[in-house]
Amino acid sequence: MRIQTLRPGEVFVFGANSAGAHAGGAARFAHDRFGAVWGQSEGLQGRSYAIDTMSGLAVFEQQAGRFLAFAAEHPELRFLVTEVGCGIAGYSPDEVAGFFRGAPENVVLPESFLAVLRSAGAV
Repeated sequence: MRIQTLRPGEVFVFGANSAGAHAGGAARFAHDRFGAVWGQSEGLQGRSYAIDTMSGLAVFEQQAGRFLAFAAEHPELRFLVTEVGCGIAGYSPDEVAGFFRGAPENVVLPESFLAVLRSAGAV
């Protein structure tokens, strides 16, 4: 699923770098279309939510956990997760999908992540 537009209450979840320099990939799209804030590397910004995927897997996993907690605290929103970490950051779904295990119902994961989680018996 390629996210082009958002309905009311939807949030675009994308991968960022630690500087919040949203210059390429989904980050640029979030900046151009959904209010991502230049210089902000994590969290809700406009109609988007950033996760730092460029500072190593440990940072990525921590931020993914904070994102899932945030999503659980905001059931009124629907979070559309891109293949975070699988573009410019260079990870595969096999490496990062597990970070989203146990996502609340208002988090929509990409099919590639769901396939990994299904094969691990986590969905």
